[in-house]
Amino acid sequence: MRYFLTGATGFLGSVVARQLLAQGHQVNAVVRDSNKAVELKKLGTHLFPGDVTDKESMRTAMQGVDGVYHIAGWYKIGAHQNRDQGEKVNVQGSRNVFELMKELKIPKGVYTSTLAVNSDTHGKLVNEAYHFSGKHISEYDRTKAAAHDWANNFIADGLPLIIVMPGLIYGPGDTSTVRTNIIDFLKGKLPLLPTRTAMCWAHVEDVAQGHILAMEKGRLGETYIIAGEYETLQDAFRIASQITGKHAPASIPYQILSAMAFMARPLDALLPETYTSEGLRVIAGTTYIGDNNKAKRELEYKPRSFRQGWEETIRHEMSLLGR
Repeated sequence: MRYFLTGATGFLGSVVARQLLAQGHQVNAVVRDSNKAVELKKLGTHLFPGDVTDKESMRTAMQGVDGVYHIAGWYKIGAHQNRDQGEKVNVQGSRNVFELMKELKIPKGVYTSTLAVNSDTHGKLVNEAYHFSGKHISEYDRTKAAAHDWANNFIADGLPLIIVMPGLIYGPGDTSTVRTNIIDFLKGKLPLLPTRTAMCWAHVEDVAQGHILAMEKGRLGETYIIAGEYETLQDAFRIASQITGKHAPASIPYQILSAMAFMARPLDALLPETYTSEGLRVIAGTTYIGDNNKAKRELEYKPRSFRQGWEETIRHEMSLLGR
């Protein structure tokens, strides 16, 4: 099969591309910076200069493909600058992809949404039928929710699209704050973690496989949560402590972070991104969690256990640090 892929140089997109190529498929990918796609090119990816914010730049690469994977997205929490990129990439970029799919009559597409569109579920493990209607915690959450709504609008208009919703994605090659926290933990520089904050964690290889299963087995117009197990931040690093023998970080009540977020608001422009009001709100007892039973049932999605994937990731980072 021949597939078109956005976000191929990103953490998740690069793994999806590699898995597709390993299965013998052709992958056409639009990339903004060819220097970031050297390894993809070596593996056989067909590279095209382009960007999701420029609709016409994707037309040639998408022409005649059997399916589209729209994975590209803007992810920043607490950012001071370039916040308009969330609207340009997540919302308008997604509309560009969906419009081209419709114009070119692509037979099937998989769109990467996120559990973050549901914002804080307050400890409730929600399924695909849940719809959040309040004020979102972050600009990332808001723009991804808007893009998710556009995906559903296009589906209602007949676009042959499937939506997948990962949770927290981790694993080797990660560039997010999760990896920063792991490294800080291994160096003894992660002193505190908030209570209650929880995510559904899935290894990047499993989330990539979930995308491919959605393309192969997913029902058009359906949404599938392809997240992993529900774990609190505290429990994740307690397990890391068991794996490494290092002390687990102490706890800080999430209510304190909520109060700090309120007080930080007037100072946002002066603070590091992690300590802005938005950055603090995102980790102040929030639960980005969802039920993956539908994906397990209909797609035969089988993510590895959190303990297994987390240990693989922790030991990978230890090896990089020479520990």
